[in-house]
Amino acid sequence: MRVVALISGGKDSNYNLLQCVAAGHEIVALANLQPKSKDELDSYMYQTVGHQGVSLYAEAMGLPLFVEQTRGVAHHYHKWYTPTEGDEVEDLYNLLTRVKNEMDIDGVSTGAVLSDYQRLRVENVCSRLGLVSLAYLWRRDQGELLQEMIDSGVEAVVIKVAALGLHPSKHLGMRLQEIQPHLIKMNQKYGLNICGEGGEYETFTLDCPFFCKRIVIDDYETVIHSDDAFAPVGYLNFKKLSLVDKAELCFQQGALNNLISLVKGPLEYVSDLELPDEQLVNNNANDGESLLNDLDNLLTSESIIAQDRCDILVFQNLSPKINVSNSGWFWLGSIIGKNVDPCIALSDALKTLYLLSSKQYLVKDLVSVTLFVNDISQYSKLNSVYTNVIDKDNAPVRICLETKLPENSPVLLEALAHKVVNASPSNNERRTMHVQSISHWAPANIGPYSQSIKIGDIIYIAGQIALVPGTMQMVEGGIWQECKLALRHVGRLISAMDQNTLLRDVVQVICFVTACEYIRPARREWEKRSNNAIVDYIVVPTLPRNAKIEWQVWAHRGNARFQYEETGYRIDKRHKAFLRRRFNYENTVSAVVCYLTRDNGASVEGDISLEIDDTEALQQEHIEQVINYTLNKLMSGEPSPEDPVCNLRIFYPICQQLILKYVHDVLMKLAVQLPIAYTLVPVVQLHNVNTVLSVCAVRHN
Repeated sequence: MRVVALISGGKDSNYNLLQCVAAGHEIVALANLQPKSKDELDSYMYQTVGHQGVSLYAEAMGLPLFVEQTRGVAHHYHKWYTPTEGDEVEDLYNLLTRVKNEMDIDGVSTGAVLSDYQRLRVENVCSRLGLVSLAYLWRRDQGELLQEMIDSGVEAVVIKVAALGLHPSKHLGMRLQEIQPHLIKMNQKYGLNICGEGGEYETFTLDCPFFCKRIVIDDYETVIHSDDAFAPVGYLNFKKLSLVDKAELCFQQGALNNLISLVKGPLEYVSDLELPDEQLVNNNANDGESLLNDLDNLLTSESIIAQDRCDILVFQNLSPKINVSNSGWFWLGSIIGKNVDPCIALSDALKTLYLLSSKQYLVKDLVSVTLFVNDISQYSKLNSVYTNVIDKDNAPVRICLETKLPENSPVLLEALAHKVVNASPSNNERRTMHVQSISHWAPANIGPYSQSIKIGDIIYIAGQIALVPGTMQMVEGGIWQECKLALRHVGRLISAMDQNTLLRDVVQVICFVTACEYIRPARREWEKRSNNAIVDYIVVPTLPRNAKIEWQVWAHRGNARFQYEETGYRIDKRHKAFLRRRFNYENTVSAVVCYLTRDNGASVEGDISLEIDDTEALQQEHIEQVINYTLNKLMSGEPSPEDPVCNLRIFYPICQQLILKYVHDVLMKLAVQLPIAYTLVPVVQLHNVNTVLSVCAVRHN
């Protein structure tokens, strides 16, 4: 991409520029916002101290510099910014508009590290101008990031201090490598941000591998802004700066090659406490081959996909199922889009969201949306239809995948909403993470859905596939690498929503794969990281971007208080039910996965039996027993109309049409009596071919 770099003079903006070069982008211009007739501004958005030296960057880098003046005034303080006249964000909009008109740019380099306030406003401007925000430093480990800057040849000096543990007389003018040990010590003692992301200190970059000339400070004065006894504030005011030629070539190749190797190694890049680098890269890549060799009687996915699509009459008779709990949770299930044109069908399904208003909910209250479609190749068109209804600011998380729906009902939708009601605890307010910037952290969500949403203690995560964050391309290396990278995304998204919540705090997982032989590696990779969650493995025809695996999870920050239960019972000589349950001590949250399985001896995920159509002994009463058993465990007692609302997602193999009819008839009867919403989902195969029904149930209260 052709990129303009937002340059403040600080280390972060310069180092992100280096990251853009390493990623293969072309830097075509620099842009800066600076105050008029002032040394600095108390701005929420921009570093302005040291702005006197920014003009030298144009010659130091051999690039044009665009400058806009700003008063540094904020009028819009809400998280989700909307264009507001006179706000300092509009100064950035005007600046980038001018650059785009003159330079034909595609992207914007920004040094955002942790501030959602800054990132969201830059993303808002970029979205309005059709540009891509490149924030490769986003959510990097602070100590690691500072060390990397030093190792990469970024020479920057401290020009402002404003934190406990830093003093103008001691620390102004110090280089990064000189002050680094003190920053680490103050981080341990006072919690100071090692990279100064909270405004603890500001820097000015004198040299880096991108420069053809280096900057020299010839004269300056020290200004004490606040002589506080504990945390005095002071800065350097440049009086004279100059440029000197560098003996080295512009683009110092050694440092740049190091950066390029980091960008091209997505699994090795950036240490991760949840998923150590050595664990990511040292697994035997040939394990998948041995797995295939072990399954001599493997029944391939293709042979099952050849089966007819699900029963048309049953789906035509399905109607939306809704239920609302007294704590504000709203479940919508079985929303069918009926039209041979998938776009019209999706539009039809989305119109059903008017049911929200029947209970005084709004579309903006949606927490999660799951889309099942019969042709994922229509994804881009379907996404455009979705965007017309769902605003991407504060949007719900989403998962979209292909399954075998009828041609005239090609869209199946399930949704969850929440709003704070009078009976809800005050801590049930909504928090949304929607990062649109390209980074090395996790895949950007440029579309109308968020990466994660937290309601009280519950965190919902968008479906995660193995996209390399820095390139937004699928990782290479097969199912093992896809498992690792996609799970790293899940872990990072969870901990970003709540630093005390980790991958091990996931309560329920649905793992979608595109071939039954992928189930075993998926299970192994998950169990390396956590044994707490209850997991269901589902085979579907196709996933977005031709991914082999996609994870859908929700977590609870109080996972340590959850209990686990495994139960089951025999239905008849040929069939048994097997159930896993997680529930908290207070019994306000519970999740269940229940399987109805033929007892052929195949009990391990991925194992295959050749008997795939033996259901002559299975009756509707057996299905009713299984669903009632599931509800009984979910509610921790005999279900009744007074119970909290729950949601059932019921997966069945496409080849088992009789099962579909039984399930439909049972649920139609139960839904009249009990507070349940449900969705029936036809799939290629369940966790093994002997499983004829899988019920994933959730209750929030």
